[in-house]
Amino acid sequence: MKPFITAIAGSAVALASPAVFAAGSHDGGHGHGHEAPIGRPGDAAKADRVIEVSMTEMAFDPSTIEVRAGETVTFAVTNDGDLVHEFNLGTEAMWQAHMDEMREMMETGMMSAAQIHHDRMMQAGMMHDDANSVLLEPGETARVTWTFGERTDLGFACNVPGHRASGMVGDIAFTTR
Repeated sequence: MKPFITAIAGSAVALASPAVFAAGSHDGGHGHGHEAPIGRPGDAAKADRVIEVSMTEMAFDPSTIEVRAGETVTFAVTNDGDLVHEFNLGTEAMWQAHMDEMREMMETGMMSAAQIHHDRMMQAGMMHDDANSVLLEPGETARVTWTFGERTDLGFACNVPGHRASGMVGDIAFTTR
């Protein structure tokens, strides 16, 4: 029985390798540099502005961010809460596709409510290092730089299990000014 389990585990790690995710088989959970309606990773040196975002228990501050199509924004994201939180630029469909991965990370011990176990994530090939997203422990700060595409239904959310369902979601509002 053990060789069978080892073979399944080995297959799972191979399927979950970073190369597979980079190739786009991540079910749309994150942006992988594709030029899509939501935009693409931006160059921090060319950012039009920096927006500070605070994550607390089940809330973002600000909860709505105005951007212009084509604008490059650096988000300075700080986890001011007591739990692990994610800032993920995307659409409802992207978040739904990403939900299973986040649940698996929690269920397999790659993260707990208040800690990210990077060593376990690396072993499983699930690094959570996409350009449109950061996963932060309490007190951590990271940056996401994004060049926005056309006007689209876009927002930001925390996809840690239960957080988005509890209201941890924000809106991107496209403006012409």
